Amino acid sequence: MTGISLDDANLIVHGDNRDVLPRLPAGRFSMIYVDPPFNTGRAQVRRNQRNRRVEPEEADRRGFKGRTYASVLETLSRYDDSFEDYWGFLLPRLEAARELLADHGTLYLHLDYREVHYAKVMCDMVFGRDCFLNEIIWAYDYGARAKKRWPAKHDNILVYVKDRSRYLFDATEVDREPYMAPGLVTAEKAARGKLPTDVWWHTIVSPTGKEKTGYPTQKPLGLLRRMVAASSRPGDWCLDFFAGSGTLGAAARELDRRFVCIDANDQAIDVMRTRLPEARFLGPEND
Repeated sequence: MTGISLDDANLIVHGDNRDVLPRLPAGRFSMIYVDPPFNTGRAQVRRNQRNRRVEPEEADRRGFKGRTYASVLETLSRYDDSFEDYWGFLLPRLEAARELLADHGTLYLHLDYREVHYAKVMCDMVFGRDCFLNEIIWAYDYGARAKKRWPAKHDNILVYVKDRSRYLFDATEVDREPYMAPGLVTAEKAARGKLPTDVWWHTIVSPTGKEKTGYPTQKPLGLLRRMVAASSRPGDWCLDFFAGSGTLGAAARELDRRFVCIDANDQAIDVMRTRLPEARFLGPEND
């Protein structure tokens, strides 16, 4: 399997990300956004184990690039979905993401309440707890209204950096928000707005708006624009390997960054090729 070189052309890749990621050059991406399937099933499963890195002779499982792990007992209970399968699905992709990040790079992992706590354990293991930067809450107000619990109206975005002493965060490039109580600050501050916190109030993509592509899990451009602006510079490479509708690519293009978008879904590829027509395309026939 040949490697994928990065030139000045943006890239859309049609393929399984687990096969594609090892073909990308290590250390080239300033910002990686990962929006994996949220694993929303309901099989009742309980596991009391986690993984830790060990020497090959002690291992009972392998991860990305042959890294070896052992299962160790820990109080880690599951109540919704097959966690062990999800762990096996997500872990090697997070390991690959870390390899692909530049030393100043940042990972944004977008999940919901069902998996975020377990994904945090994974990321702590892969990146190190000291490289955890933020948990962003994306709050919105749309969809069904639960009557027997508090309605779930937010997603979680875990933010990890590759090197705590070298990561990029450019607050001057981030869009600013209006003050909730502008009368309590100076007129100058009110006009300028404030830097967003770790709670982002942003509407979903309107079902009838111009931004809508028809892809079912499309994320708002405003969310990705903010991440790209904060964690990369013009000309830097950004990566999304569950690219879906290609919103990361659209945000990167708007901000003069370069991008690689990967997806195995035929509908996603069709949407991205329409939305990002300038990007070079790499499909199975090009391998």
